Amino acid sequence: MTSAAPSSTALPDRLCPRDGTRVPLADPAWCCPACAGPLDLDFHPVPGPPAGPATSLWRYADILPPAAPGISLGEGGSPLVPLTERVSAKLDFLMPTLSFKDRGAVLLVGLAQRLGAREVLADSSGNAGTSVAAYCARAGLRCTVYVPESTSPKKTEQIAAHGARVVRVPGDREATARAARAAADEPGVFYASHVFHPYFTQGTKTYAHELWDQLGGRLPEALVVPVGNGTLLLGVALAVEELHGAGLIPHRPALHAVQAEAVSPLARAWREGLDDLGGDTPAAPTLAEGIAIPRPPRARQILAAVRATGGAFHTVPESAIAPAQADLAKRGLYVEATGVACWAAVREGALGDTEAVVPLCGAGLKTGMAPSAQPGPAQKTSPSGA
Repeated sequence: MTSAAPSSTALPDRLCPRDGTRVPLADPAWCCPACAGPLDLDFHPVPGPPAGPATSLWRYADILPPAAPGISLGEGGSPLVPLTERVSAKLDFLMPTLSFKDRGAVLLVGLAQRLGAREVLADSSGNAGTSVAAYCARAGLRCTVYVPESTSPKKTEQIAAHGARVVRVPGDREATARAARAAADEPGVFYASHVFHPYFTQGTKTYAHELWDQLGGRLPEALVVPVGNGTLLLGVALAVEELHGAGLIPHRPALHAVQAEAVSPLARAWREGLDDLGGDTPAAPTLAEGIAIPRPPRARQILAAVRATGGAFHTVPESAIAPAQADLAKRGLYVEATGVACWAAVREGALGDTEAVVPLCGAGLKTGMAPSAQPGPAQKTSPSGA
């Protein structure tokens, strides 16, 4: 599939949401030079009727910032299927690299190509790195991906298969990010941080724009989103503001953020009424490895986005994750443990009878089934198969 060119070719600046510092996109700085925080994009499109195939992210090209065209792998247009009478699932694990991260990576790598990067560097717990590696392969760019040493071998195999160099870092996700950032200042290196770079969030906002499209010009009462670093939730919040600001939805749906109980710094801050993270949250083992982020850099923005819509934070215990994964598998949906967190929360009654959509973000093939979700031995059948 060939991507459409965005309607504007001028590169917008990045802005620090805290102090207003302006950083040109061509500047290699990956964070605010004043406060070292993540940057937003000074880009405010007004959505209109989408154009192009409904199965393509580029149906929304007019509200996406400019990037190099032609590196699409067919991302976007994931199906929406019912799970109950009131809850549907959007199957973003059916993206080209089997996770929703393709929505952001295609824009981020497209920008790197447009800026003439010599090499792209990323850090990830697996899915974002895989996505960046795949789009770098498509764009003909060298790529290095830093991952925690505990990352699923299936994910590192997928990253390496796309020709990227994999650097395994001892320690947790935070240690991996620090190691990547230390290498990000080399000349000619584009730091494709799905957390710090706002182009990624501009891509993930298409999740909600597609949903508005699929529901006939409306959004459900609640949008339930798993949150680690918040790249999907902040993209959804951005889309909601765009749609509401253009008068395409009468009110904002409530954003409900889901974290694993084992690593839930945002949920704790929300319960305590804080605008930012409180004390340190120790890393702890969890089946939902993709959202096990003790100190998300955009915590302040995530908390504000949820509060602005009257939403809430929910946590799911480890005991609920494997049964939710097994339940979805029995419905024909094979999703990795991180990707079932929202369904686990809904199954536990977090939203009551609210109409909601949950994203299924990553395929089960990336990690396999959680041990306690494994089916029992296959039953013997008669020769006839009866």
